Amino acid sequence: MKTGHRRVRTVAVTGLNAKPDNPGPGVAVARCLREALGRDVRIVGLGYDAMDPGLYLPRYFDAAFLTPYPSNTEEALISRLADIHAKEKLRALIPCLDAELPSLIRLGPRLTTMGIRTFLPSLDQLRLRDKDRLPELAKIAGVSCPSIRPVNHAGFFHACHKEGWRYPMVVKGIFYDAQVVFGADEGASAFRRIAAEWGLPVLVQRFVEGEEHNLVAIGDGDGAMLGAVTMKKRAVTAKGKAWAGICTHDRALLDAASALVSVLRWRGPLEVEMIRDRRGNYHLVEINPRFPAWIYLTHGVGRNLPAALLHLMMGKPAPSFSEPLAGTMFVRYAEETIVPLSTYESVVIDGNRQNA
Repeated sequence: MKTGHRRVRTVAVTGLNAKPDNPGPGVAVARCLREALGRDVRIVGLGYDAMDPGLYLPRYFDAAFLTPYPSNTEEALISRLADIHAKEKLRALIPCLDAELPSLIRLGPRLTTMGIRTFLPSLDQLRLRDKDRLPELAKIAGVSCPSIRPVNHAGFFHACHKEGWRYPMVVKGIFYDAQVVFGADEGASAFRRIAAEWGLPVLVQRFVEGEEHNLVAIGDGDGAMLGAVTMKKRAVTAKGKAWAGICTHDRALLDAASALVSVLRWRGPLEVEMIRDRRGNYHLVEINPRFPAWIYLTHGVGRNLPAALLHLMMGKPAPSFSEPLAGTMFVRYAEETIVPLSTYESVVIDGNRQNA
């Protein structure tokens, strides 16, 4: 698509949900793209629910559409993407949610045939960083990782001491959600809640006391890590998500993440979550296969990673990065967006918001 002498690329972004205690990354990714590229990029938002706030933010999304949930069939998803592509002429797709990645990876060749570019890991790479396989991956990379095991019944929490498990421990969903529990009843309750929302198995992980540090970067697919930004959490939500954080320069965290990316030969965005214990040692707790909700910090410190990813998706060489501005903070906030009822009805009935 061309406007005047500018070459406007159209990129689709998912993950438009924005619950204050656990926001999706999509709005922050679009914000990064808009601030880096202005109107040289046309951004199409893809949401799963008519109440996803990103559907109603025209300052970031030029158009917005509903798509089938990841639990639906892949044929339904590719059919919907084909319809959207026919209207929008998509050049690229940046998925921002864990649960949608397996389907989009399998659909990759068909997306490529349609002319829609992605920058994603293989299914094997994705599985290697599954939460229940983290200790195995960490051992290969020479990184510490607390024990993890799958649990299929709530009775485990009353008898876990027989297997050497002690409280507190962390109860996690296979895709999302985590809760630190301090006793059997609390553990069983967390198990039932997470299993009801995310299915079985539920995972338990040994608890490590310390500070939470995260890293976001792009893997080039050949073992290199590009544009890494490290962040220390300063305030968290009830679900442990970063509400405020500060950019750090953390050599130990960078080295650990680099070793993990090298072993994985990761392709695409990723977030590495680690705990720094009282002795200063790092322990791997998660590797998320996409940009985090705090990705806007990368723009603030001079390393706009969504813009860099789009650069790579267009087949260009890896961009050069300046040193990130350590000591730069972010503090998240929630705000209301005013939406005419007719716009909401259009999303519910027609599955899209009128193009801007």
